[in-house]
Amino acid sequence: MNTRPPTLEEVAQRAGVSTGTVSRVINNARHVSAKARRAVEIAIAELGYVPNTAARSLATQRRGAVVLAISSDDPALFANLFFAEVITGVNAVIEETDLQLMLVLAASERGRARLARVLQSRGVDGVMLLALKENDPLSKMTEESGLPTVHGGRSLDRTPQWYVDADNRGGARSAVEHLISSGRKNIGTITGELDTHAGTSRYLGFREAVVLAGLSDQRVAHGDFSEASGAAGMKLLLDDHPDLDAVFVASDAMATGALAVLQEHGKRVPEDVAVVGFNDIVTAKHTQPALTTVRQPIEALGREMTRMLVRLLNGEQPTSLILPTELVIRDSA
Repeated sequence: MNTRPPTLEEVAQRAGVSTGTVSRVINNARHVSAKARRAVEIAIAELGYVPNTAARSLATQRRGAVVLAISSDDPALFANLFFAEVITGVNAVIEETDLQLMLVLAASERGRARLARVLQSRGVDGVMLLALKENDPLSKMTEESGLPTVHGGRSLDRTPQWYVDADNRGGARSAVEHLISSGRKNIGTITGELDTHAGTSRYLGFREAVVLAGLSDQRVAHGDFSEASGAAGMKLLLDDHPDLDAVFVASDAMATGALAVLQEHGKRVPEDVAVVGFNDIVTAKHTQPALTTVRQPIEALGREMTRMLVRLLNGEQPTSLILPTELVIRDSA
């Protein structure tokens, strides 16, 4: 006999509403239609749902806001389509709730101080962290605050309790295996930042694939996920390894820079040098040639982070997620 108590999601499904609506009804919040309120009340009665009293107590003291803190103070951040898509996903879920979204760029001392003030004043109910680096002070700061916190990705020095990440290592490995299966032997890589989990995981995926195939893993240039660093890395690889016939680039932005340099050097893509990127941002299909890349569900990353945080605020215990990646084959490899 199953004696497991019903969950918030089951009440929402029975009532035909969102979990946020159920939470608002339970907490006597405003802005709930009479029809939705009645449907939730019926579902609660039919399922015998008992609200988490501790969570309900916390809910009555809520500020009605969450913060997305990004470990970057780059003024060009919003030109980076990866972050733009993540924020789109975050906002899509926020719009289903009564929560307000606060965005903080928190890599500089000033940005971290701003976030610290928000946390110390309990100006928000929960936190989402993105683009953390090794030993990033934001992790310790949010941990000390005691606020529910969800990480977008993982950091190298610790695995947080709640996170949403993509299969960076497996995705990189599939990209390089594709290059190998097409007959490429002299394969290089332009890495992302190796003090990030994503950068290191994609580099390890590259190394695994070439080493298992009996190929060299020494054709390496280091970047920082930006288009400029991709161009610089591509120049370095061409200078140091004139026999290069393929390159796995750890982000589409860097791959765009690499393609421009290959064109400047008279290299045909993919005939002379095949190129594979990572992310599948919206511009990947519009490069010349169209970029073969590893698709990670970027917007879904933002949505799932936010859903996980909402569940925490509702007193639930969600499970961390690793989202699958997919190789998208176009013209560059």
